Amino acid sequence: MVDMEEMISSAVDRNLYRFLEELCDFLRIPSVSARSEHREDMVRASSWLRDQLGRLNIETQIYTDYGHPLVYGSYCPYADKPTILIYGHYDVQPEDPVELWETPPFDPSIRDGSIYARGATDDKGQLFTWIKALEVLRATSGRIPVNVKILIEGEEEIGSPNLHRFLVDYKKRVSANVIVISDGSKYSRDTPAITYGLRGLSYLEIEVIGPQRDLHSGVYGGIVKNPLNALVEILAKLTDEKGQITIPGFYEDVVPLEPWEREEMEKLALKEDEVRDQLGVDSLFGEEGFSALERKTARPTLDINGIWGGYQGEGAKTVIPSKAGAKLSMRLVPNQSHQKIDRLASDFIKSLTPPGVKVYVKQLHGTDPVIVPRNLKEMEIAIKAIKKGFGKEPVFIREGGSIPVVVSFSRLLNIQPILLLGWGNPDDGPHGPNEHFSIENFKGGIKTAAFLLEELGKS
Repeated sequence: MVDMEEMISSAVDRNLYRFLEELCDFLRIPSVSARSEHREDMVRASSWLRDQLGRLNIETQIYTDYGHPLVYGSYCPYADKPTILIYGHYDVQPEDPVELWETPPFDPSIRDGSIYARGATDDKGQLFTWIKALEVLRATSGRIPVNVKILIEGEEEIGSPNLHRFLVDYKKRVSANVIVISDGSKYSRDTPAITYGLRGLSYLEIEVIGPQRDLHSGVYGGIVKNPLNALVEILAKLTDEKGQITIPGFYEDVVPLEPWEREEMEKLALKEDEVRDQLGVDSLFGEEGFSALERKTARPTLDINGIWGGYQGEGAKTVIPSKAGAKLSMRLVPNQSHQKIDRLASDFIKSLTPPGVKVYVKQLHGTDPVIVPRNLKEMEIAIKAIKKGFGKEPVFIREGGSIPVVVSFSRLLNIQPILLLGWGNPDDGPHGPNEHFSIENFKGGIKTAAFLLEELGKS
């Protein structure tokens, strides 16, 4: 009897070079959703994906009425097998700062066992493992063993502002028994993981307005409130020296970590010296009373993501700017609501407005946190598939980042089995310069995805 596991592994190994070449073609498309100049690149990337799925005889459609093009494919020939919905995104973060990239961000480079490019790990490379897994299953057994739907959006990196509307309009079309998402990382280079918790996000933009024009600081300094000074004064009051967020009511809905979670996290304790070395810092910082792993995955945070105002060029220019601004993100944990946090933060920031300036707060995007049940049969199947694909049993982790669509899948489609299976390494550098994706993880991800679909077809 032919061993299916051996056939899948052999097919992935045999075709790996071609799969990498195809991934490089995908990565060359600068599908940056946040910038209007890349609108045609978004169209090009969605068409590229449609062609990839079409080669697998997956009926595919591109929807253009929901922001950037949205790709949906369906292969559902079975009445007696489960339906698996594969979700991913083809949009990527802006490449800035370009000068810190060792090679051009949209000209993929393979070195040191990894492929370097914007989107390599977040999320083009990880998404592509599922497409190649479907191809491998067709090549080895002549069929895909389960009903498959695949949903690939182009707006994840800007908060998925239109995806919920699509899910509402096409709720029946995208319904499924299980959802799989690969858009994250393993626990460590040597330890694969299944993520059962994601933090939510509240993202705000603050604008401080002062005089009607920029002013000479020698002429007007001392009689006009400087908007930049006002901005940094406000920002400095949002957290204290112990890492606590000072917004009134911010913590009132936070669900404390369960004792068993703290015990498991203690077993997985971060090697803080290694983290410091990787990050190039001499110490770690955060909320008192919690370990580094708890703080980075299961406690709320507040970070200033950008700040601007005044003169930014070379040399000196003595100016009081007319306006200043900042972008602010807050990561949320169960049971915090991003809408409530938006309101609490906005009200508090405005209450800190000093005389002489006006302060405006805009909500850019947000999502609620989510916890996935761990005692599901699909979780057991995923554990076995990962052990086959990566050679080691996974650990369960909570992730510090956010995937907005998970909340919509959970609440709107009422689907519990949401398998969050990240193939990346923690130091892949998503959103930063020199983002990369390990070729071994690419290969392991394809094998695991194929094993998982094969086993789900038997369940």
